[in-house]
Amino acid sequence: MEFSPFNPIVKLCLQGMELEAQNNFEKALNTYTQAWNEASNDFEKYLSSYYIAKLQEDKHQKLSWLESTLSFALKANSPAVNTALPSLYQTLAKCYEASGELDKAKEYRTHSETHRCSPSDNGPFYHGTRADLSIGDFLVAGGKSNYQSNLKMNHIYFTALVDGAGLAAALAKGDGVERVFMVEPTGNFENDPNLTDKKFPGNPTRSYRSEAPLKIIGEIKEWNRRSPEEIQKFREKLDNNKGEIIN
Repeated sequence: MEFSPFNPIVKLCLQGMELEAQNNFEKALNTYTQAWNEASNDFEKYLSSYYIAKLQEDKHQKLSWLESTLSFALKANSPAVNTALPSLYQTLAKCYEASGELDKAKEYRTHSETHRCSPSDNGPFYHGTRADLSIGDFLVAGGKSNYQSNLKMNHIYFTALVDGAGLAAALAKGDGVERVFMVEPTGNFENDPNLTDKKFPGNPTRSYRSEAPLKIIGEIKEWNRRSPEEIQKFREKLDNNKGEIIN
């Protein structure tokens, strides 16, 4: 399954996060539990159980929900969850240590280090824009941010999710046509730190950035386009986000 902010379970998790920010933890837990009950695949179960685990006060309940989260993450076996494994194993290690199960804590810390590596995503990769570009062109760092117009970006950003690139194209500045290009990194790349381990565990949006150029190798004509109303609501949420961009 591919991550989407428009997925009903993801939406419920986002609602739960907003309730947490308002210190309404009981209602947040109820919302996460609703997400868990309505989840229909391993990824959705993994995501909802992760947030339920965060709000558990009883250490045994917390450990149980974290183990459930890990179980569904391993079942999903997807780039959308694999980036969360290092921090998930580390959290479990701390819980086992607090429970006095030191051998288990050591085992999970070893797993955490084993999974801590550079992105292993093989793509294909996409970049959404309104710029008039062609196959064979190169996308380079140094452009203005779509979210802070006075900020010159030190990296070029891309994703392995075609719908994510389509959303980026819809949100891009300018009056040009929304376009999604298939791109090929020409150098090393890293998880986008503006998204990774922020609201969601790991890098479920499979968003990356590189200082090296991206070569355009194709163009995608079909993706899941959102309605103007959905795009406007998403843009308003971004406008209300005052967080600093990691550049």
